[in-house]
Amino acid sequence: MTPGTPRDRDRLMRDRLLDGEAAALGELYDRYAPLVHSLAHRVLEDERAADRVTRDVFTHAWERPGDYTPGERSLRSWIASLAHHRAVELLRATGAAEHAVTGRGSAEELERTVHRAATAARADYIVTAMPAPLRAALNLAYHQRRDHRQTAADLGVSEEEVRRRLRLGLQMLATAGAPRPPPGAPSAFSGAI
Repeated sequence: MTPGTPRDRDRLMRDRLLDGEAAALGELYDRYAPLVHSLAHRVLEDERAADRVTRDVFTHAWERPGDYTPGERSLRSWIASLAHHRAVELLRATGAAEHAVTGRGSAEELERTVHRAATAARADYIVTAMPAPLRAALNLAYHQRRDHRQTAADLGVSEEEVRRRLRLGLQMLATAGAPRPPPGAPSAFSGAI
């Protein structure tokens, strides 16, 4: 029996992983591997490195499922966060190693590259983790180039609601380049939708 709410399903998945149920890892992988790989590839711009990050993330989820706390955020958000952090770590490590071997580029250039990649990955992570109504509004308005009226009609909501969703979604995206709050700190967007 599958619980009804996403939070219940996330808790059940975590419990199955804690019990060492290999099928749970397979389901987790099937559900989130494309997300993890695309986030890692966005940061690293390298297929093999993205594969490595994907392996590392699911190894972490299998070996340390207790690191995920269902009440704090969604399982999807936790997995995306693991991918983002691991990809940035790998980019920083490989960039530093390349700099040490070749002597090309400065430490400042490496940090700028890491910062740009981390910001892009953070933006992807924010979009991935934002509530579905915000994601849908942003997709229609910006990717499909619909105006407020068309977006409202497609979503079955008022134009004012579309404006509110777009404003909140863009505010969330604006934080992509900002320093992240410490773990456990309340988010300005918690419970927004």
